[in-house]
Amino acid sequence: MKVVFADRGRVRPARLCAWLTLVVWSGGCATKAEAVQPLLVPQAPVARRGPAASAPKAPAADEKTPARASAFEREFQSAAAAYEAKDYARAQRQIEPLAARLPDSFEVNELMGLVYAGQGQDEKAKRFLENAVRLKPDSAAARTNLAVNLARLGKKTLAEAEFKKAAELEPDSFDANHNLGEFYVRAGRLPAAIPYLKRAQSADPSNPANPAANPAASYENGYDLALAWAETAHYAEARAEIRTQLQKRDTAELHNLLGEVEEKGGNYLAAESEYERAAHMEPSEKNIFDWGGELLLHQALDPAVEVFSRGVERYPRSAKMQIGLGLAFYARAQYDDAVKALSLSTDLEPSDPRPYLFLAKAYNVSTTQTDEVTSRLRRFAEREPRNAQAQFYYAMSLWKGKRDQEQQVNLGSIQALLKSAIKLDPAFPDAHLELGALYANQRSYPDAIREYERAIKLDPSLPDAHYRLAQAFVRTKDKDRAREQFKLYERLHQQQVADTERRRREIKQFMFTLRSSDK
Repeated sequence: MKVVFADRGRVRPARLCAWLTLVVWSGGCATKAEAVQPLLVPQAPVARRGPAASAPKAPAADEKTPARASAFEREFQSAAAAYEAKDYARAQRQIEPLAARLPDSFEVNELMGLVYAGQGQDEKAKRFLENAVRLKPDSAAARTNLAVNLARLGKKTLAEAEFKKAAELEPDSFDANHNLGEFYVRAGRLPAAIPYLKRAQSADPSNPANPAANPAASYENGYDLALAWAETAHYAEARAEIRTQLQKRDTAELHNLLGEVEEKGGNYLAAESEYERAAHMEPSEKNIFDWGGELLLHQALDPAVEVFSRGVERYPRSAKMQIGLGLAFYARAQYDDAVKALSLSTDLEPSDPRPYLFLAKAYNVSTTQTDEVTSRLRRFAEREPRNAQAQFYYAMSLWKGKRDQEQQVNLGSIQALLKSAIKLDPAFPDAHLELGALYANQRSYPDAIREYERAIKLDPSLPDAHYRLAQAFVRTKDKDRAREQFKLYERLHQQQVADTERRRREIKQFMFTLRSSDK
């Protein structure tokens, strides 16, 4: 199998959901790159679609001269232009005197709040945005800005109420429905998000007759609607929405999402085809990994090795790609190659505990690289002193490695590590099993029997525990109990799933964990 990825320019980063629509003062929609910030971003009033912001209402003629009123307008327009240019410091200097002189001006309060919000001064912004809502309670844009501000301040319940009010005020508005839907998506409340994302999609700002015409916003809303359908197990609806969006805009991320939908829906051939297409359209780390992972999950092992190998060539510093390659080798029972790839993945991401566990499993049946693996598992144990598996696998690497090399084994260190693992996780059957084996190796059979019985109590389906317990009973002349344990071992051994199927189960669970961590 020959895998070749074409270069298609800059790859767009993957993301779970779109950020709230950001509309600048002049009414134009911002790009997604402009909208992405660490927190929700306030939006300028969507109701004003003209070329410039409305000036604050000037005082009555008997209070100020027309020239003075015109000066107010010029000062406001200058502050609005500075805000639009993201020169927030200049905008603040210009709008603060107006806010002092015109405390009941909706426009001044709104702009003052947005200027503070643009500088991350959310507490200061809140007062002015609340004033704007008080002065014009029927403004959906004002309520949206206040909602975003409240969300950034962690006042999620109040924010939700304002987002809802904006959607009620403009039930056919794309922006109002999209923003409430996105609020729910970001809160993890996908069932609540779906009705509003659907309503926004029905409004469809890509329609030229819509004054808010914005095909990019429609695409983002459609993508997130499809994602929400998929994450709530509505695969038919997700598939239909993705295909609708593909007719408008054929993108790699849509094909990748369709691959996920087909995988979850049990259509594995269709899933592999969509993942492959996404990887060829945009050979990003995620797209290549997802394609290789799909092949691996369904035992297309040679193609999986090929895809991950090409992925490693393209992304040599990717720990995840090395993990994928290592798992593919592990599934093919090429344990030495699996150890090499998994060892490298731990070097690239030493703080990620996941590859260490498969490294230990592969090393358990590998015949090489003893010192290299032991040093990495020692690093894992040192970095994760409260992780029972880290202590356990380091102990096993010390024991196996020295035995393979016929060197003197420091049983005291191994015993201490196994006891540490048990202390950290008393319900860890493998640790009890191996501690029992260590006692048996030292001919301390009563201690060995105790640990074997604890392992069996925690997991009665462990064939090795029954077999070793039977051997210990033989050593202690307890023939009846030994015979009983040998019978249990034979029955469990015959029922035990084949090694290939066990590896497949382990890999499948691990791959789902890796994919979930991307979201």
